Amino acid sequence: MRSTRATAAVERLKARTGNPDYSLVLSASGLFQLVLAKAAGPADKLGDALPLDDFVAYVNGYGPQTPRRMTKSDVAFEKQLVKKTS
Repeated sequence: MRSTRATAAVERLKARTGNPDYSLVLSASGLFQLVLAKAAGPADKLGDALPLDDFVAYVNGYGPQTPRRMTKSDVAFEKQLVKKTS
């Protein structure tokens, strides 16, 4: 199913923010839009309707980001990548 990637992106956003009210809307033209449900009234539309790849990139960049995990090996490797000034 096409919307699996979009749904997974919205689920990751819900986990990052702790807000289960985020959802996606799929239009008849096949475009995706992020919405935020409210207790009363219509949902707030966040951003524009986008094709799948653009929507996933938008949702992944929306809200707080999770810090990248760094192992000891990652830190040591990045130190080796830095040019020595001497």
